[in-house]
Amino acid sequence: MILNIALRELRSMFLSPLAWTVLAVTQLILAWIFLSQIDVFFSIQKELATLDNAPGVTDLVVAPMLEIASVILLMISPLLTMRLISEERRNGTLSLLLSAPVSISEIVLGKFLGIVLFYLILVGMISLMPLSLIIGTELDLGKLAAGLLGLILLLSAFAAAGIFLSSLTANPVVAAISTFGLLLLLWMLERNGGDIGSESVFSYISLTHHISPFLRGLVNSVDLAYFILFIATFLLLSIRQMDAARLHR
Repeated sequence: MILNIALRELRSMFLSPLAWTVLAVTQLILAWIFLSQIDVFFSIQKELATLDNAPGVTDLVVAPMLEIASVILLMISPLLTMRLISEERRNGTLSLLLSAPVSISEIVLGKFLGIVLFYLILVGMISLMPLSLIIGTELDLGKLAAGLLGLILLLSAFAAAGIFLSSLTANPVVAAISTFGLLLLLWMLERNGGDIGSESVFSYISLTHHISPFLRGLVNSVDLAYFILFIATFLLLSIRQMDAARLHR
């Protein structure tokens, strides 16, 4: 049932112009950034040739592009998650969904998997740009893989938070604004953590603090555990909220 709900959610996304617009606009912006970074790389090649252990095309082109992609997707993600549950509540179909012979966990996990599948398509399209560099230069595939993994985990975290906030309201616009506010807060906490100290609790709960190592090609258990716990926490909160809605129906 989880897979059926996920595929239904994915189909419904592509039946609306929003998903196609997100894919097109994201690719257009990132393609422009990608080409701009390549121009910068070519302009400083002579200086790089004189340096020992000079950064390569992966560090100077791919990593900045993925970093900008994470910021763009933070702004776009609330638009995709705002309708997951709140629109069902607004349209009156949530009662039908809750009365169906499926568990709350299956509903939440199915919707989560549906949006994650869309994000996988999006990340796959984004990865085509850096992979095209293999034709003319050496690309650090390990760093690229780490960056893409980090991007997928980050987007999954966005999806989990978005589902929870979408379950709290019947207004998709309110869900989108509250999701964006929460994600932006968690994104900006790194700055406060940096002022107080690297060991600050603000740094540990900041999204930026845990996505940055992936974009540098570093994969460690602490950052993996953070994203897994983040996703699991918001999914559990969503299940609890949906369960409460079923009891009060």
